[in-house]
Amino acid sequence: MSRIDIPATIDAAPEASRPLLDAVTKQLGSAPNLFRLAGNSPAALEGYLGIFGALGKGSLEAATGERIALAIAEYNNCGYCLSAHTYLGANLAKLSPEEIAANRKGHSTDAKADAAVAFALKVAELRGHVADADLAAVRAAGYDDAQIIEMIQHVALNVWTNYLNSVAQTDIDFPVADGVAA
Repeated sequence: MSRIDIPATIDAAPEASRPLLDAVTKQLGSAPNLFRLAGNSPAALEGYLGIFGALGKGSLEAATGERIALAIAEYNNCGYCLSAHTYLGANLAKLSPEEIAANRKGHSTDAKADAAVAFALKVAELRGHVADADLAAVRAAGYDDAQIIEMIQHVALNVWTNYLNSVAQTDIDFPVADGVAA
């Protein structure tokens, strides 16, 4: 049971959050618990959706964003986000089970994506205080400065959702990922 109230329906959410939650439903087919939880604060939901939407227009591949989300969720031990991104990674980004397992360990089966995931995990572990060699490695893999900035934004966004779901102990409404206590 969540420690912070999750509106049971969109109509039970604050009025200013309802159009945002309707838009999520149109895109995903439902408004998962995370979105309804964040909707308790229309400003927080709007900010989350704004950053998420902007990253979707970035130059970093969507699959790499999912890979980063998996690595950060594992690092932060967020069962909700691990389950959500395992589902989204497999079904939307078409990541293989082997790739998802590698991502959860901070790596990838793809050499270029491996550099991105490893860099993102270092950003989280070192709270942004990465070494020159870390930047050089991600650049050597073929990523430009815009993509590096997007990787950092993905880390920040996923840390926020990890922390929100961990504080709230959000009920998992995705298939529970392996190794996650339901």
